[in-house]
Amino acid sequence: MTHTVEKIGGTSMSRLAELRDTLFLPDGKAAYGRVFVVSAFGGITNLLLEHKKTGEAGVYARFANAEDDHGWHEALSRTSEAMIAAHEDVLDHAGDIEQATAFVQERIEGARNCLIDLQRLCSYGHFRLNAHLLHIRELLSGLGEAHSALVATLLLQRSGVNARLVDLTGWRDEGEVTLQERLDRGMAGIDTATEMPIVTGYAQCREGLMREFDRGYSEVTFSRLAAQTGAREAIIHKEFHLSSADPRIVGEDNVKKLGRTNYDVADQMANLGMEAIHPSAAKTLRQAGVPLRVTNAFDPGDPGTLIDDQPAETPGVEIVTGLEVIALEVFEQDMVGVKGYDSSILDILTRHKVRIVSKVSNANTVTHYVDTSLKTLRRVEADLAEKYPQAEINTRKLALVSVVGRDLSGLATLQRGLQAFDRVGIYSVGASQGPRNVDTQFILERADMAKAIKSLHSAYFDDEDKKVALVA
Repeated sequence: MTHTVEKIGGTSMSRLAELRDTLFLPDGKAAYGRVFVVSAFGGITNLLLEHKKTGEAGVYARFANAEDDHGWHEALSRTSEAMIAAHEDVLDHAGDIEQATAFVQERIEGARNCLIDLQRLCSYGHFRLNAHLLHIRELLSGLGEAHSALVATLLLQRSGVNARLVDLTGWRDEGEVTLQERLDRGMAGIDTATEMPIVTGYAQCREGLMREFDRGYSEVTFSRLAAQTGAREAIIHKEFHLSSADPRIVGEDNVKKLGRTNYDVADQMANLGMEAIHPSAAKTLRQAGVPLRVTNAFDPGDPGTLIDDQPAETPGVEIVTGLEVIALEVFEQDMVGVKGYDSSILDILTRHKVRIVSKVSNANTVTHYVDTSLKTLRRVEADLAEKYPQAEINTRKLALVSVVGRDLSGLATLQRGLQAFDRVGIYSVGASQGPRNVDTQFILERADMAKAIKSLHSAYFDDEDKKVALVA
């Protein structure tokens, strides 16, 4: 166990030239014994698939819903231009730029021809486009990671690093392999003591990573590679430190770096959209006994935050965070004493792929706090109304703010949180704390979310002389 497996996200990859001198070449020389798994340059996967936050259609979405060919063709050409612009910003040597540009053009045109052939094939009645869409989504995803991995390899080789490109995307491969086989083949013959592998975040395999993990695939590849190769540590390099709250809300001077936490807290963070690592990737590392470290890629002297399976030595609040949610409330007077309501509601939410953040229930009401679009929720409401025609079904835009820690026992977080809200004039719609004492949740109006996070953070992290003046 002499090596680490390290992942670099898309935003950080776009600042690759800076990382060369801090992350890859600390003290001016290559630091071997490290395997890097890279994401596509920032924004490229959005162009290839769809925008992760706004839903704006990329190549995949335009192809899947195409009424004519022009939309996805133009989107693919725009993506090619963006990929070339990304590596022109990073690479200095004309030969490297020429090689990277030729790589992009070859892959993009190969994908274009594939999509054209698929459209032609599906013009015959025996073939259905829907049966191939997942494969197309994976094909397009792999373009971004293959490009960024090549560019990183070229940049490092030009700087004297013995970097090796490990392309797991399966481009033009024949036959199918499992993820384990793909990783074994990719790493075969590599000596991490003298080489620096640059590995694509997407790995083509029989299991189909996107079927289960969608855009969380790069962290799954990263975690499986760390577990499979027996890494002594898995490291995720972000463009910020994991801290006690969003510094944009509470101020950069007020947040505290976590420093140490465990996988339980990481799961709570992921549930609230403050994802340190995909839950499935965390499970792989946890079961393999590989600790995870999250660092700031641009603060190389700081050890970051270590995440393992150890409990806290003493109780304490570690994070205050929040998420916009929609409350889906199903009320039926005759629900009391009757079994099956809850499971039926869950079946409908699952069918529409609605993510449940939290839930509460009483004798005749079940309320789920969900993270989904209003369009999807309307379909859910229609199915619920058909299933329970006598029920009252209501939705409401709210926010869920949570206090999280490895051990909150004895801290009266629920009581202190409500007192903090009272001091700044916030009304809590609901609040709850489970017996495991890892999180306390407050439901409130969306407009109060930032104010609530700020007041809770002040209550738990400010010095005692500051607590008397909670900032509204």
